[in-house]
Amino acid sequence: MSKISSSQLGSEPIGSLLIKQAVPASIGILVMSLNIVVDTIFVGQWIGAVAIAAINVVLPVSFFIGALGMAIGIGGSSIISRALGAGDKGKALRTFGNQLSLTLLFSVSFVLMGLYFVDTLVPSFGGKGAIFEPAKVYYKIVLYGVPFLALCMMGNTVIRAEGKPKFAMYAMMIPSVGNLIMDYLFIYILDWGMAGAAWATSISYVLCFGYVLYFFLSKHSELKLKLPHLLLQLSLVREIGALGFVTLARQAVVSIIYLLVNNILFNLGGESSVAVYAIIGRMLMFALFPVLGVTQGFLPIAGYNYGAHHYERVRETINTSIKYASLLATIVFLLIFIFPETIVKVFTSDVIVVENTPNAMRWVFAATPIIALQLIGAAYFQAIGKAIPALLLTLSRQGFFFIPLVLLLPRFYGENGVWISFAIADVLSTIVTGYFLNKEIKKDLVTNFR
Repeated sequence: MSKISSSQLGSEPIGSLLIKQAVPASIGILVMSLNIVVDTIFVGQWIGAVAIAAINVVLPVSFFIGALGMAIGIGGSSIISRALGAGDKGKALRTFGNQLSLTLLFSVSFVLMGLYFVDTLVPSFGGKGAIFEPAKVYYKIVLYGVPFLALCMMGNTVIRAEGKPKFAMYAMMIPSVGNLIMDYLFIYILDWGMAGAAWATSISYVLCFGYVLYFFLSKHSELKLKLPHLLLQLSLVREIGALGFVTLARQAVVSIIYLLVNNILFNLGGESSVAVYAIIGRMLMFALFPVLGVTQGFLPIAGYNYGAHHYERVRETINTSIKYASLLATIVFLLIFIFPETIVKVFTSDVIVVENTPNAMRWVFAATPIIALQLIGAAYFQAIGKAIPALLLTLSRQGFFFIPLVLLLPRFYGENGVWISFAIADVLSTIVTGYFLNKEIKKDLVTNFR
């Protein structure tokens, strides 16, 4: 993988360029996902199945605050990619400075509120019964490191917008490897239990922040900030907010889904059902890493070429990305359907969890081969700066379809109704996204190219 400058996003062949962008993104997501999966395995094997459920309860809160950084990062990076494509480096610098200020302001504020309302938030997200105490221990410690996570997520997207995917990959790999080493030390050697798992996670966020800071201070970055760039500019804040709200809304919906599903499953089957969902949640993060990598690689290429008015290259980027991602998603689908029992036994030996997870996992991943269209389609509108359709399409899968389904179907089908809801929501949202993406391509890219 050779070094990519931002200008090469508008000149290199799309196929090879997408590979150069997507492979490092995929590797970074893989390592980060493996970190989460192995962390869950360590906790499950060394502490117990209830500990897995406890971590799953905490995830919505820490993910939401971390997602603030990702939202600000992706919203601003769309602007940066288009600004670099149009040759406006000044706007790119002002945007990055505003991203940094916004991330610090919001992440620290939400962490303070999260710590203040700890005894309310943990039970509301499913931390009840035997899950409450270990969840509270994990929650409080992890929250200290979440502002660093927010800064890392923001910085990582800017690194990609500069056309430096390998550095973005390293930023994801370093804390993941560090977390696994500290998991072994804190949980297995020092026997710190849930506190050990939490400290390993928080320290890993600090490691990530250290590397991202190094990148922007080094010669590798084109964006060298000065103090005036940090001053918030209303027009930029609005644009960052409009585009970033798409990502933030998606993550907020994810947090709501965790809240709903954890509580529904706890009421239907207790702690073991929450543990089943925790394992499936880890597999959703891990197994789809190549598809998410293609989506991450797609964003800066589409944004840069749209800003440079290279509309035929934008169309080619869409088609190539969907083709690559669909192929990878199909491979993931086959592996999940063939080996679900083997996968579950890696996480835990709990008999009830091992018996109930395979069928649930098959339903959750049933529509995987077609989700590439939904992910790339929603990402396209975000890449070109069209916030409202990006928001609506992003929310269609988990918000507009899944939440009503998961509130309704369990009343008729019990726990199976929860798992079936995932597949139906994937199919419906893909159909809707495909329709609007095709309409947008005909209206915008084809017309402009002619």
